[in-house]
Amino acid sequence: MATQNDRPSETPSHNIRHRLLIVEDERKVADALREGLEGENYRVTVEETGEAAFFRLNTEQFDLVLLDIGLPTRDGLDILKALRDDNDGTPVLILTARDTTTDRVTGLRAGADDYLVKPFAFAELLARIEVLLRRGTIASAQRLIAGDIEIDLQSRHVTRNRQFIELTAKEYEFLVCLMQHDHQVVSRETLARELWPETARSVTLNNVIDVHVSRLRRKIECGNLTKLIHTVRGVGFILREEKP
Repeated sequence: MATQNDRPSETPSHNIRHRLLIVEDERKVADALREGLEGENYRVTVEETGEAAFFRLNTEQFDLVLLDIGLPTRDGLDILKALRDDNDGTPVLILTARDTTTDRVTGLRAGADDYLVKPFAFAELLARIEVLLRRGTIASAQRLIAGDIEIDLQSRHVTRNRQFIELTAKEYEFLVCLMQHDHQVVSRETLARELWPETARSVTLNNVIDVHVSRLRRKIECGNLTKLIHTVRGVGFILREEKP
């Protein structure tokens, strides 16, 4: 476990309370990690079994996972592989007593972002967490997320409830515009200006906008999925979750 007398002289300030999930079956280790990280202003959740951790990861969002490998009910590597197979890019730092080169290679190839062997210095754990969170911040700048819909701005890959959605170029631009103004009303004038900049302002685009909204709704709100795109009569549209 960490040796907390090796802490840095200055505690870094966390303007955002990042949410961490600790998956550790040894209660004393988990409690020490929770206490230390909460003292650094992190929001900490602890799970002691693999199955409970897997359920938590599928129902809640975390900024980072501290994952032990040898866990009751489900192995940590199985959880990690399942996350990566599901295209879940949440940073994962493995904390384990398994210290052979083979163990490290296996963990990293399974999708871990980093690997730290017990016992470790708490200062080193903090430093590694900060590095992974910085990477995550950079990555999140390349993504848009609203509820259960996500856009990878580099690949133009759109998913909802982790299912790929195929959009036309204009539908994609329309959705990006709405998600960039999540929970804010986007006027028809703004949509026309940003999506059809080459069109003369004298040309009415209301019908064109309505057609694209209708098509986009059919693609991202099919089945029993929560309604996302709402019409604000006389103004424009707003993207927000609303239970059916």
